Amino acid sequence: MEVLLHQIDAFADAPFSGNPAAVMPLPSWLPDALLQQLAEENNLAETAFYTSQLPSEAGTPPGDWPAFHLRWFTPRVEVALCGHATMASAAQILADMHPGEDRVSFYTRSGWLQVDRTDDDEFVLDLPIVPSIPVSADPVLVAALGVRPVRAYSGTDEVIVVASEQEVRAAAPVFAAFPALPRAVIVTALGDSADFVSRVFAPAVGVSEDPVTGSAHAQLVPLWSERLGRTTLNARQLSRRGGTLRCELVGDRVLLLGRCRRYLDGVVILPD
Repeated sequence: MEVLLHQIDAFADAPFSGNPAAVMPLPSWLPDALLQQLAEENNLAETAFYTSQLPSEAGTPPGDWPAFHLRWFTPRVEVALCGHATMASAAQILADMHPGEDRVSFYTRSGWLQVDRTDDDEFVLDLPIVPSIPVSADPVLVAALGVRPVRAYSGTDEVIVVASEQEVRAAAPVFAAFPALPRAVIVTALGDSADFVSRVFAPAVGVSEDPVTGSAHAQLVPLWSERLGRTTLNARQLSRRGGTLRCELVGDRVLLLGRCRRYLDGVVILPD
């Protein structure tokens, strides 16, 4: 059995930037254990698998544009929300399968998600906001990150706010000292050249540092929007690869705008 494999960098300003995602179209779902093995073999933050077969719980698609069932796997686990691999999947579909369309919807574990392609070939990813509540920073986590928190929040991910962009850059996590986390910790601050900056560490799901994290910004944008008094923000994720996101808060949704760059196309050979 042959399965197509596309590697696409999402939120990429230039070659070898942004967050690489593996995108694997499937005629129908393979066993979950095999999907996890494929994601481990691809060894990227996320592998996105999709089919055109919508499950019964998806209901009626939101429009007459293409719609797919999408799932995401890290090298270790399946996750409930992934932004960059959703954008990468849309870029592949709109280039290869539906070049005459500029919108695609995905049914996911986080409900229906939508990606639009703009006239200048950027992509707008529509995600549900991820709420947070103020908390006291976990001293064990703070020590493992090597930062000095000024505020902390808890939601899908833990959020540690620090005083400056330089402190975000300087964070040197000791992953062996991390406490148990459901998913990830985000270190963030006001930015020097962007409205806010961040780094994302997710060893609990097999990703030491994620290069550019769409789902993290679904949590960060509401926090920084309230803090700055604006609904339109520019963000920069300060991983080694780096990535820029233009963000907008619209009701209970977060819109993230960025570019995609295709790196490779290939074929995976599976046993029959």
